[in-house]
This record gives sequence, C-alpha cells and structure tokens, in this order.
Amino acid sequence: QSAPFDAVDRRLVAALAASPRAGMVSIAREAGVARATAQARLDRLVERGVITGFGPDVALARIGYGVSAFVNLEIAQGNGPRVDDRIEAIPEVVEAYMTTGPSDLLCRAVARDNDHLGLVLEALLAIPGVLRTSTSLVLATRIAPRVLELITS
Repeated sequence: QSAPFDAVDRRLVAALAASPRAGMVSIAREAGVARATAQARLDRLVERGVITGFGPDVALARIGYGVSAFVNLEIAQGNGPRVDDRIEAIPEVVEAYMTTGPSDLLCRAVARDNDHLGLVLEALLAIPGVLRTSTSLVLATRIAPRVLELITS
C-alpha cells in the first residue's frame, strides 16, 4: 500500500525538479510551505523511496556514447539471477528490465560507435544462459524519460 502523495508533495517535487540545485529555502518558497515542512516532507519522500536520487542527468551522447540501442535477451530458464549479475558488470548496459513476451530481459545499452556496440552485444551473448539477442538501434528520442507530468497533473 502506498502512502498518500498530496498536493504539497507534488509542489515540492515539481519545485525540486525545476531547480534541482536550489537550496531548501528556495524550494520551500516555490512550493508555498515553510522550510522545515519542505525538509521534513522531502526527507519522508526519500525514506519512502518515492524520490530515488538527486544525481545529475547526464547526456551520454555528449560524452562520447553516441549510439543507443534496446537489446532483447532470451534467457534459458533458471538462469535469470546469474545473467543479471553478469550483465551488471557491463557498464554500457545502463538499464535492464524483466519482461513478458518473446524476450525475458530488455536492456538499454550505449556505445561510442557501432563497432563498440558490436563488442557490447558479443559480451552479452557470451554470458552463460543467454540464448539469443535482438537489437533495435535508437535513431532519435521522441519523448525523453519523464515522470513529472504524472505527479503534477
């Protein structure tokens, strides 16, 4: 059961998202609450796992990882945990999700170029328990990852 996420929480998260480097006084002012209230609410949201991080968003293409791809992996039954551990050791795999359907795992991988992506795919295929992969190159991002619209509407 989720705890309530009320209008004050929404305003605080929106203020934090709009100005992630702002101080607590500024965030509180933007949300229309006292600084102590803002701090307590944000601490509670972190404690509950609603706010999961404060790190910078990094444009990987701007630091040399210009190729992005979604890689579907089919995994032999019973090998999921072992495969997860091996995939976690490949830094170019930046996300991985267990899925239903023809594949068992959907990974988002980045690479410097297509040759580098080929090496990443070879590393994935070399993992014991990975039966096959299917890769789709990302040509353009139409909608970047977003959540703010869900909580502020």
